[in-house]
Amino acid sequence: MKKEAINELSTADLMERIEATREQYIKMKMQHAVSPLDNPNKIGATRKQIARMLTELTKRQNAEQNVK
Repeated sequence: MKKEAINELSTADLMERIEATREQYIKMKMQHAVSPLDNPNKIGATRKQIARMLTELTKRQNAEQNVK
């Protein structure tokens, strides 16, 4: 998911996506521990995707606090 797509999401949708992606990340790590994945680079890409979404969420929360 690109940064532009993340910016277009509402805050509630962003939080839901973060949770869903975290669950997917955990499942991928477990599956990789049992038997190797076809593309283990997906684990790192998923982790980076979670970080991008968390960064946007933090940015929104900080902007909200500065408004108050």
